[in-house]
Amino acid sequence: MADSSFDIVSKVDRQEVDNALNQAGKEVSQRYDFRNVGASIAWSGESILMTANSPERVLAILDVFETKLIKRGISLKSLDTGDKEPKPSGKEYRLAATIKEGLSSENAKKITKIIRDEGPKAVKTQITGDEVRVTSKSRDDLQTVIALLKGADLDVALQFVNYR
Repeated sequence: MADSSFDIVSKVDRQEVDNALNQAGKEVSQRYDFRNVGASIAWSGESILMTANSPERVLAILDVFETKLIKRGISLKSLDTGDKEPKPSGKEYRLAATIKEGLSSENAKKITKIIRDEGPKAVKTQITGDEVRVTSKSRDDLQTVIALLKGADLDVALQFVNYR
């Protein structure tokens, strides 16, 4: 019997992020507490820029955006806001956030180490680019690895694809 396998990736659906951003922008433009304070959220190249006249309002905009991301099924681990500290820029405060995609080599090594140390012994891992392939003769072992990684405390959002 052939080996079963699956890939561990960290990808984000850009369209869903765009939809969440548009919904957050609409809510910010309509909410009473954001009136006449210059509050906005929009794409700025590859990052998302939130602006308002006080740091508290910028963090409130971030909270609205995070709520919309959760409703659309996007993990907050894929949103990188740095230190979550709005920076003053003239008379307003700004906070830039980026969307993290792909597994870095350190995270891929962490994942393979977790599988090696705590997973079933018959499971093999292989790092290829920004994904990790996990193979085994037993599909039950693969299910165990998926459960193990879902319970692990990693700082990236993981998806399990190409399960065969």
